Amino acid sequence: MTPAERDAVLAHRATHIAATRAEAGCLSFTIDDTDDPMIFDVMESFRDRTAFDAHQARTRSSPWFDATRSILRDFRVEDLRD
Repeated sequence: MTPAERDAVLAHRATHIAATRAEAGCLSFTIDDTDDPMIFDVMESFRDRTAFDAHQARTRSSPWFDATRSILRDFRVEDLRD
């Protein structure tokens, strides 16, 4: 991540968090700083796969994605069952 990309995350983080938390099916969503200022920890939980997929679709058409699209994302998706 470059300093400009970090600035983009910081500029859009609060709005992106608020928009995501307002989505139907969002149980929790955070974007936290880490010890490395160039790495953020994103934790998200959705009611089901449908809600997660809707989140992904909304995100891809958002100012957040426009501003952060070049940033490498390294993530894992887990389905939890009762």
